[in-house]
Amino acid sequence: MKQQAITTSKLKKKLLVKRKPVKINSNSLIETSHFLPSKQSLPLVVKPRLEGLNLVSWIENHQEFVENNLCQYGGILWRNFALQDVGEFEQLIHGIWGDLLDYTYRSTPRSQVSGKIYTSTEYPAHQAIPLHNEMAYSLNWPLKIAFFCRKAALEGGATPIADSRQVLKRLDPKIVGEFEEKKIMYVRNYGDGLDLSWQNVFQTNQKSVVENYCRRQGIDWEWKEGDRLKTSQVCQAIAIHPQTGDKIWFNQAHLFHISSLESKIRDLFLSEYQPEDLPRNAYYGDGTAIDSSIITEIRHCYQQETIIFPWESGDILMLDNMLTCHGRMPYVGQRQVVVGMGQLYSN
Repeated sequence: MKQQAITTSKLKKKLLVKRKPVKINSNSLIETSHFLPSKQSLPLVVKPRLEGLNLVSWIENHQEFVENNLCQYGGILWRNFALQDVGEFEQLIHGIWGDLLDYTYRSTPRSQVSGKIYTSTEYPAHQAIPLHNEMAYSLNWPLKIAFFCRKAALEGGATPIADSRQVLKRLDPKIVGEFEEKKIMYVRNYGDGLDLSWQNVFQTNQKSVVENYCRRQGIDWEWKEGDRLKTSQVCQAIAIHPQTGDKIWFNQAHLFHISSLESKIRDLFLSEYQPEDLPRNAYYGDGTAIDSSIITEIRHCYQQETIIFPWESGDILMLDNMLTCHGRMPYVGQRQVVVGMGQLYSN
């Protein structure tokens, strides 16, 4: 009896011991891969292992994962996380990048969707948008940019991307050297109804606000007859990433240059305007012309580095805006892609 009492006592003590919580490695809740399996290249693709995994909460607790992989690969594609709400998308990127940025000193038409989330560039569906780094035509730009595909197009509509470091490596060193030395001058003429109005670009109707902005940003301006405005600014052709130290091809000369227009439109413009009065154009920083053959070579290098993946509704694409450039393919049917930007950087 005594032995039985001792055994029973031991059993009770075991039953009274608190269960230790099972620790789950939260990194095991996701799986990673690459869009091009044969290459450890961008974008890094992240999918949930667990259905219903809350991406907002997961990212809030794994900001280091996001930052490290953006620095390494330049882009992360989050897929199958069932994110559908724009407000949730804004909460997601606000949680890791802080206050999001307004889209000021605009280059393309966009509409505000909610808070600081905007539509992607509102060009006609049949037009392609060349690869570019967001606001690389300025001395201030977002370090981070994110896209949320609310609805994928019926056909096409991909957001192609490319590594800006590799674009630089592909370019002829002579071309790079000349741009690095002279930089790039962007000239814009607003007010003829052929491009964005200055009111849209600067998001104001007050000339004094425009002048104050230009003064702060080192932009030369000139008011012309008919409430028209001309601006010019010299900016970098090449930039150094503040975290990785990488040297990057970082400009929009190939978008602003007159050769970017279709030949019929270009010929029409040149018959009506002097080169300095075109809606937009790009020059070397000393004001001399950039030969079209050089712009063609730059476009070719972008094309060689292009990576294209098809959107799926609910996808989120996060990019390091300096390391990775982006564009848009033509599409058929409805396409709803919104964008948010964070972490303002000044050169």
